[in-house]
Amino acid sequence: MGIWTDAFIAPREPVLLRPEAFGRLAVELARERVVRTPWTLVAGRLCVNASLNWGSVSGRARWGKASVGAVLRTEQFPWETEDTDDEPPPWGPSHEEGRLLATGDKLLDLPVALRAAPYGDEDIAVVFAHMDFGNRAVTDYFRFEDNRTTLACFALARPQNRPLSANSLGDMDDGPMHQVRTCVVHTFKHASGASEGAPLPPLASVTARYFGPDQVNGRTYD
Repeated sequence: MGIWTDAFIAPREPVLLRPEAFGRLAVELARERVVRTPWTLVAGRLCVNASLNWGSVSGRARWGKASVGAVLRTEQFPWETEDTDDEPPPWGPSHEEGRLLATGDKLLDLPVALRAAPYGDEDIAVVFAHMDFGNRAVTDYFRFEDNRTTLACFALARPQNRPLSANSLGDMDDGPMHQVRTCVVHTFKHASGASEGAPLPPLASVTARYFGPDQVNGRTYD
């Protein structure tokens, strides 16, 4: 079975990148073989703590068959009860709602789609299919190929808190929180052999150009 991990990397301060820079960040992640297309662009009320592959708007955009213009909502699971409604994500439900704005394989179409998006007014996410396991640095980090390794670049209308380390099925008192507006989140199995606590090197190399050398990373275990 294994444990799923959502890892994030973000600037030290909760800054929102200019839309042109955010678009370049997303494009460079694919051009430098950190991730593989297709990409999907969603906007609305998103949660940076929603589990990427399990019922989130980002996950439903990645794995579903929704067409452009479709409205996506966070899927609620049977084990989620009223007892968790008052707890913040990732311990409680996320209650997301977003629209699928665009999708494609061509990277040059992504900045065009972003220019038409409500950047800064609504939460934005660019969701990539999975990590590029043709990149030796990616394969060495994860130890084996797994196409469930979704990655999303978030540009949030307002700051949100992400725990630096948390077990979403455990006690809420997991440690400090970090406020983010722009960040990158990806998911993987904890048993994959990834270096404990260290971000994916080729990902950190790209994000450092936009987030600065003092970027912050953390993980949520589910």
